[in-house]
Amino acid sequence: MEEAGDVVFRLDRDGQILFASGRTQDLIGAQAVLPGKALGSLIHEADHSALKNALAEAAQTSQPGKVEVRLRAHGSEIWFELRLSCYSRRPGEQELWVLGRDMSSQHATEERLRHMATHDALTELPNRLLLSDRIRMVIAQARRSGQGFAVATVGLDGFKKVNDGLGHSVGDSVLQIAAARLRKALRDSDTLARVGGDEFVAVLPGTVTEAQIKLVTGRLIATLQAPFEVDSHTIYVGASVGVTLYPQHGEDEVQLVALADAALSRAKETGKARCTVYSADLTGPPAHDISLEAAMFEAVREGEFLLHFQPIVDARTREINGFETLMRWKHPTLGMVPPMRFIPIAEANGLITLLGAWALKAACVQLKQFEEVARNRLYISVNISPRQFRNDKFLDILDDAIAFSGLLGEQLVLEITEGTLMIDPVHAESILTKMTERKVRIAIDDFGTGYSSLAYLKRFPISVLKIDRAFVKDLPESEKDGAICKTVLDLAKHLDLSVIAEGVETEDQLRFLEARGCRNIQGYLTGKPMPANVALAALREKTYVNLLPAELGPELP
Repeated sequence: MEEAGDVVFRLDRDGQILFASGRTQDLIGAQAVLPGKALGSLIHEADHSALKNALAEAAQTSQPGKVEVRLRAHGSEIWFELRLSCYSRRPGEQELWVLGRDMSSQHATEERLRHMATHDALTELPNRLLLSDRIRMVIAQARRSGQGFAVATVGLDGFKKVNDGLGHSVGDSVLQIAAARLRKALRDSDTLARVGGDEFVAVLPGTVTEAQIKLVTGRLIATLQAPFEVDSHTIYVGASVGVTLYPQHGEDEVQLVALADAALSRAKETGKARCTVYSADLTGPPAHDISLEAAMFEAVREGEFLLHFQPIVDARTREINGFETLMRWKHPTLGMVPPMRFIPIAEANGLITLLGAWALKAACVQLKQFEEVARNRLYISVNISPRQFRNDKFLDILDDAIAFSGLLGEQLVLEITEGTLMIDPVHAESILTKMTERKVRIAIDDFGTGYSSLAYLKRFPISVLKIDRAFVKDLPESEKDGAICKTVLDLAKHLDLSVIAEGVETEDQLRFLEARGCRNIQGYLTGKPMPANVALAALREKTYVNLLPAELGPELP
């Protein structure tokens, strides 16, 4: 016992110290462990109950037990795991032996891991996970007190130029300074989190009046308007703020943050360096869709959104080359909600960013399972909404999806509409170039139905054109549609682009397109959008996908 590296006590049945080893006396202090003193006097008050129960159980059952407590040692507190064993020298005389192992290093490691899981590594602020917990806590307090609160999303203006022009190390320093300034501008009762990129979220209990909001957000904007001095650079960024109020704008953390993000987008669109409080006109769903919008936020929490996959097949062999990913919403009472109803609402209120990031990652992961069954290389195609494409964090989301799934970049095709590219051609060219650096392929969806500017086919790094179903549905009878399809195919051939024809529903349409050089088709003829398990069955059985079970039922537009 004297040579043992751990703490050793011998106690009577009442917990009084009869003996303490030399190591124990050195660690805790010889005067603190004098015989006759109670072990409880060395233990933190909060752990007395646990120690008492462990001592009683060991004495009553004669079975070894253990408990973790904080022992006072030379003015500090150290976590120990105490192992207790009971024995009797003679009938009626029980003694307890306590072996204590220092657990402080393990507890410190666990605490560091907990901190890392709930805090942003760069700024040490709470991350999105901890932010959700804090908002739920404030909601519970607000319901008890009847007092509302505000959620403010703060986005730096022009931060992308800092990263692109001066490098990410300078950008990281700007973010750290911005976090410190914002934290200093808030009260101790407020929560400030970094939720990614250049975006921060502040939870402001009791801030509900127009004057209070103006005061707080004005302070946040002002503190970021001051210049940032980093590595001999003087940098100006500024900030915009979007605000939502509880309970007027939402009753859960997902809805409050998403709508604050929509308000932030409006603030940036209307001049920057300003605050916008959320209002219904920012998203503007029709009155009959208000309840549907509320249900969408619930659907995110309940996992009601799912993915279907439509095969893209070789026009000649009917073999599956890849799949287009399509989002679906299975409502518990409404059934399958048509995408044409919920996608515009999600695009308007900001949920599309969250849903799109999930869909991109889930689709990449699913493709790996498809490949394991097919035993050959496939690709996955994912639609990117305008709001996703304009999101400053889009490339980070893309990198995360590729890294997490282990796909090669060339196995991912991102479908973007012509209109999305032409909103801001300079930004589009920059983002598309960075996407192709990752070997990701770019497809123009619904080609010919948007701006139809042939100039961007030369300017942008595009790999695939998708002929819209509007030009396919009347083939081969329509001479005009036939001429359009032939022109697109000839143009793609000369520009070394791939072509996929959408909406192919008949053998005549397929033969017409194949004869004019279209190698890839998708449509009801070769497969409806289907759940992953049905797609896996098609790959496993190597059946023609148009012979899959009919019980899939009518497909949603």
